[in-house]
Amino acid sequence: MEKKMAFVLLAVLLFSSVLSAAEKGEIEIAYVQWASAEAQTHISKILLEEMGYDVTIRAVSAAVMWTGLANEDVDLSVCAWLPYTHEGYWEKYSEDVVDLGPVYEGARIGLVVPTYVSIDSIEELAEHKEEFGERIVGIEPGAGIMIHTREDAMPAYGLEDWNLVSSSDPAMMAELERAVQREEWIVITGWTPHWMWFAYDLKFLEDPKNAYGEEENIRAIGRKGFREDFPEVAEFIENFKMNDDQLGEVTYDINVNRTNPEQAAKKWIEENRDVVEKWLP
Repeated sequence: MEKKMAFVLLAVLLFSSVLSAAEKGEIEIAYVQWASAEAQTHISKILLEEMGYDVTIRAVSAAVMWTGLANEDVDLSVCAWLPYTHEGYWEKYSEDVVDLGPVYEGARIGLVVPTYVSIDSIEELAEHKEEFGERIVGIEPGAGIMIHTREDAMPAYGLEDWNLVSSSDPAMMAELERAVQREEWIVITGWTPHWMWFAYDLKFLEDPKNAYGEEENIRAIGRKGFREDFPEVAEFIENFKMNDDQLGEVTYDINVNRTNPEQAAKKWIEENRDVVEKWLP
């Protein structure tokens, strides 16, 4: 009898938990599988679930993320790079989405090399084409940094004959790892925040022609009506900001220690409750 009552009580508690989440609403978050985006998406998912929301996350390309928000197929993203990297997407979809504010300030994109590479500027790449094999190793072809490399940086610096290698963030980092182990020259598309800066000695190549623009923000973007439908979540997002050290800890744990992203996010949250409490409405 006692076992039966305990089972009934557990069932009631589980049902109440599900009902509570359903009452607060369901939220779908889209993200691109970049290191910082993966970290902040999982952290926001866990905290929104703690607040009582039913949250699902979906890994997609940058193009699908933006079209999904504009078409109201997804509710939220916390990885829009503006005003430069995702400039084209913003110009196309800004009237169909809602800017909920920055979640990281002072982001930067450009071309990155190991510090043992003896050049300091993108202007010097062309004269060292043999050392680099006329290759720039990048990520997904539709990513903003790839578009700006292909359409702005390569023409500006006379690199039209070079091969911009499309891959993914993990594949690019694997190639960087191999090159660093052998002290080979390599140039990649790089950005901050990213765990690469914690794992390797790297430097941005100077960009005197400003092909990659100035510093940016990573911003949260919602579908139309998101703020009205989820005012509590919008307030949380306005408070949700992470710095280099905070993001570096989580992304390093995921990508170097090979911790499951959700487990890494939970661990970071538990170790930084003082920070997290300031974000909550």
